[in-house]
Amino acid sequence: MDNVSPLAAPSDAAGVASSVVELLEVLWGGGREISTAPVSVSQLRVLYVLERNEGTNLRALTEELGSSASSVSRLCDRLEAVGFVRRSASATSRRELELHLTDSGQDFLGELRSRRELELQGVLAAMRPAARQALITGLRGFRDAAEGHPGLAGAPVAGHGA
Repeated sequence: MDNVSPLAAPSDAAGVASSVVELLEVLWGGGREISTAPVSVSQLRVLYVLERNEGTNLRALTEELGSSASSVSRLCDRLEAVGFVRRSASATSRRELELHLTDSGQDFLGELRSRRELELQGVLAAMRPAARQALITGLRGFRDAAEGHPGLAGAPVAGHGA
């Protein structure tokens, strides 16, 4: 059991968080099996951004992801090919296309989240109530700090869950 003092250094917390992430990866290892279409981490980031910013254009998506336009365009091509993203003409500019999450894309994200949460519920049920409450408080603090972190552009750090 890891003992972390109330005044733990960021490096101590990072070590514990890293081990938890590894456990989550194992717990969620089958998460991609809910769809016949494989979705990479980069493609998942695109889906999260489109979920929050319905109708965004490629330029804005590229800026939010901090990537090149050609890379983001290829990601959208692949997501469009599996039916998760739809491109449509912009109502305000004939030269721009809007990107939309399709019903299949929304269903995929919903199923992915449901499956992950179900897996987590089993682990969380085994925790003492006080430890579970401390975890909620810590995770909220982590989420709030992560919202402005440049490495997490496109991640669903806000808007899902409590």
